[in-house]
Amino acid sequence: MAHYQPLHDWDVTPAEAVALQQQLRSQIRIEPLTKPPKTIAGCDISFNKFEETVYAGIVVIQLDTLETIEEAGVVSTAPFPYIPGLLSFREIPSLLQAWQKLKSEPDVVMFDGHGTAHPRRIGIASHAGLFLNRPTFGCGKSVLVGKYDEPAPERGSWSPMRHYGEVIGAALRTKNKVNPVYVSPGNLIDLETAMALTLQCDGGYRIPEPTRRAHNLVNALRRGERLAE
Repeated sequence: MAHYQPLHDWDVTPAEAVALQQQLRSQIRIEPLTKPPKTIAGCDISFNKFEETVYAGIVVIQLDTLETIEEAGVVSTAPFPYIPGLLSFREIPSLLQAWQKLKSEPDVVMFDGHGTAHPRRIGIASHAGLFLNRPTFGCGKSVLVGKYDEPAPERGSWSPMRHYGEVIGAALRTKNKVNPVYVSPGNLIDLETAMALTLQCDGGYRIPEPTRRAHNLVNALRRGERLAE
C-alpha cells in the first residue's frame, strides 16, 4: 500500500483553506531530482461543479517503456465546495484514497492541474506533493494564472509563464503545431525536469500518457464501465 503523511484535516472553511495554503507554501521545495525516476504516476479527477460525487484515478507507468504497471480508481464524495483557487481541497482527499490502493509507490507524480502556476503558488500538484512527500508536478490543459509568449510551433519548444514578474511554469509544445500544455513544478522537482518528463511520456497525443490514461480511467469510472477497485 502506498503511504502519505496527513498534514491537516479536510473539514475546513474556505477562509481556513486559504490560510492553510499560505502556511503550507513555505514548505514547498523546488529543486532537481536526487536520482533518475523509473516510474511515474498520472492523477486525474472528474466531477460536476455543483455535485458532490468525485471520480479519482491514478495510473502508474514504467518510464522507459510507457507500459502501465497498475491503476487505482475511487468514487467518493467531495468534502469541500467548488471554489476556484481552492480545488485541491475538493480533489486531493479522493486522490489520497486512490493512492492508498496502489501496491507500489511511483518515483514521480504528474497531476492534471498546476503546481506553482497558482495564485498562491500552491496548486494541486504542490499541495498533494507535501502529503505524498515525493516529486510532483502539474501538467495542465489550460492556464490558471500567468502570461506567456507563444512558443515556437515545433515539439519541445517552450516559453516561461510569468505572474507578477515571477516565472511560475512553462507553456510547452508536446506536438508540432498543437496548443501547448502548461507545466509547473509541484514539490521536490524543478521546472526543467518536469518539462523533460512531460516530453518523455509521449504517446503521440498533446496530453502526456500518465494524465491521459488517468483521464481515460476516470471517464470509465463515470460511465460505470470500470468499478472502483
